[in-house]
Amino acid sequence: MNLFLWILTGLLAAALLVSTSKAFVPRERMAATSPAAEWVLDFSPTSLRIIAALEFLAAIGLILPAALDIAPILVPVTATCVAFLFVGATTMRLRRGERKTAIADLVYLMIAVVIAIGRFGPWAFAS
Repeated sequence: MNLFLWILTGLLAAALLVSTSKAFVPRERMAATSPAAEWVLDFSPTSLRIIAALEFLAAIGLILPAALDIAPILVPVTATCVAFLFVGATTMRLRRGERKTAIADLVYLMIAVVIAIGRFGPWAFAS
């Protein structure tokens, strides 16, 4: 189960890192790439940079504390924060009527919850 949690953590961290591209790509160009990316037009560039920064920090917080064995309790704490991030993302998608796109956010939400439960509970990192 430990390996499974590491795989889930790596996948979630990779998804968060890919998502940070919103800080570097102009909103208009990102929105033009896909109908699923039109949500960026609802946010200011500053808001998008803040979201991207939080996602970057979350990706780091999911991997580094356990990998370096420095405060590994931060992994489930970060996973919990990521779950809240995806609750917000799912809510935003549903308000925009993007039900199909919200499914991906729900999958990421479930992954974050599994990581949080597993790392807070029976498969916590030993101190």
